[in-house]
Amino acid sequence: MTRKTITEKTARDAFERALATHNQDFETFFLARLLGMEFEYSDDACRVSFDVKDFMLNSQGGLHGGVIAFVLDISMGHLLWKMSGAGTTLEMKVQYASVARSGRLTATGRFLRKGRSISYLRSELTDEHGGLVAFATSTWKSLHR
Repeated sequence: MTRKTITEKTARDAFERALATHNQDFETFFLARLLGMEFEYSDDACRVSFDVKDFMLNSQGGLHGGVIAFVLDISMGHLLWKMSGAGTTLEMKVQYASVARSGRLTATGRFLRKGRSISYLRSELTDEHGGLVAFATSTWKSLHR
């Protein structure tokens, strides 16, 4: 197996852009900027889209599972924030369905059950053709302001 190395310019550009534009707030925190995440909301969902970059890949050339879990978590947390305020993940289970190596991916978070203090959410990460990459279910606690 030939291992690819990351493109230094791509990684540096992403880091510099994140450093210059981040704000420690929803949608604009450093890691969201580093991954180039874009946010879109509807009445019942939060969609987080980003392009896979070589610095996000694991040593086998697939999108790292930690990046996948991060994006799934963000889509659910941002939906909770938008609908009822800040919250924290109490638990999350991620299931990986296929390997993503390139292209544009979208995580779509939705409520399974919205409660006053505890909510259950689900998110699916799909590729640009609608293929399932991974999904997660989670339990969240609202942190009422």
